[in-house]
Amino acid sequence: MNDQGSRFWEIFFEVYESLPRQGPGNRACAERALRLCAGLPRAAKIVDLGCGVGGQTLHLADLTTGSIVAVDSHAPSIERLKATLAARGLSWRVQAQVDDIGHLDLPPESFHLVWSEGALYNLGIENAMRVCHGLLRPGGFLAFTDAVWRKEDPPPEIKASFDLDYPTMGTAADMMAAIQLGGFELIGGFTLPDEAWWGDFYTPMEQRIKELRRKYGNDADALAVLNQLAQEPERHRNHSDYYAYEFFVARRPATPCRDRTGNE
Repeated sequence: MNDQGSRFWEIFFEVYESLPRQGPGNRACAERALRLCAGLPRAAKIVDLGCGVGGQTLHLADLTTGSIVAVDSHAPSIERLKATLAARGLSWRVQAQVDDIGHLDLPPESFHLVWSEGALYNLGIENAMRVCHGLLRPGGFLAFTDAVWRKEDPPPEIKASFDLDYPTMGTAADMMAAIQLGGFELIGGFTLPDEAWWGDFYTPMEQRIKELRRKYGNDADALAVLNQLAQEPERHRNHSDYYAYEFFVARRPATPCRDRTGNE
């Protein structure tokens, strides 16, 4: 999707910014991932990378009692999150800010938990592990989701759709190897269930597309973009056995360890 024109992105954000979240996930998955972070301090310092409008940020705020820094490069999403935080009385412990997650202006080794749902792939996995490792205190946790292939030889339209945005997408085993090469101890993980795709993501997306088709009924260009966006949930209905979102939980060792290249 990165080569689309300005009209595409105008309609894209009109759809996506209205959604509870901008990718698969739900509260139950966040709670399950947090349970894998055994020993996380009660007043943990957390950073949520690529927070979007903050669907998962709000779950973290509800499920933890520490402070949260929520970061995204898209300013309108951060403004929406700030308004939500103010309305819910959470601004005192959740800070939402516009920043590039690959070049963060945050102090190193200052967080107990780095959290990211569906965003780290933008950095490339090797660079993402470096960024996350640098943000974490020794002994801190990394919890993130990423798209993975479940079967070989996906249908051409499925392979093409992921190649547009994530040409280096691998399997869960590939990701686990990259995590360990990045200097982390892998703790565990799980595949997001199908309801995590629909409840707060694809179902409201389809409803929003329906609303905007009425709004842009005489605008052929806008309708063409909406039809393109509508293909994503439809592909998932028909071909979700070929791919998944996986939740990975890892830990930065409390003492330096050597990765498989022999580096600390």
